[in-house]
Amino acid sequence: MPLQEAMQTQRAIRRLKPDPVDDEVLLRCIELALKAPTGSNAQNWAWIVVRDPEVKRKLARFYRQAWSIYGSLGRRRVGSDAKMLRVIDAVQWQVDHFEEVPVLVVPCLRGLAPRFFSVFPTGGSSHYGSIYPAIQNFLLACRAEGLGAALTTLPLWSVFQARRALGLPLNVQPCAVIPVGWPKGRYGPTTRKPVEKVVHYDRWGNRKPKA
Repeated sequence: MPLQEAMQTQRAIRRLKPDPVDDEVLLRCIELALKAPTGSNAQNWAWIVVRDPEVKRKLARFYRQAWSIYGSLGRRRVGSDAKMLRVIDAVQWQVDHFEEVPVLVVPCLRGLAPRFFSVFPTGGSSHYGSIYPAIQNFLLACRAEGLGAALTTLPLWSVFQARRALGLPLNVQPCAVIPVGWPKGRYGPTTRKPVEKVVHYDRWGNRKPKA
């Protein structure tokens, strides 16, 4: 699939079939994820492929605990917005069927996260900048393979519990959970704001480039 087509039709696919996903396909996607840049070319990532039903059950429980708060707040916030309610319903479906997802992929970073994140937020940007380009590569690779995937961090709201469920040492930090499977629905063109609505030149509010 041409890269442009994958980017134009990529979307969060949360409703997945329980059909198995072969390791060969999954490892192809992870291999492409590893082509992404990392800070200082450290390549300090690790990828946990979760198929064990017991581990999935634990992550599903953490997900539901977080969603019970986050989801109810989300429904209040969007009110009667039909488009946003469809998104919330899709997440609710994923929450309700999480154990049925054939495989979960958990991208991680090796090394302790800097403690000064709360004082210097740009430190967090620098740290996570070594994993999120790879995550996007992985999502695009899933799209090219016809797989459905969607990033979530809700099962990781308690990093301590998630680390225990995954058997991670203290110097390995889980950064996201990506349910992967064959989609129940179809991919299609995504609807986004026009580029001219989000681009500013030189300073905020300048909508036109200098001549």
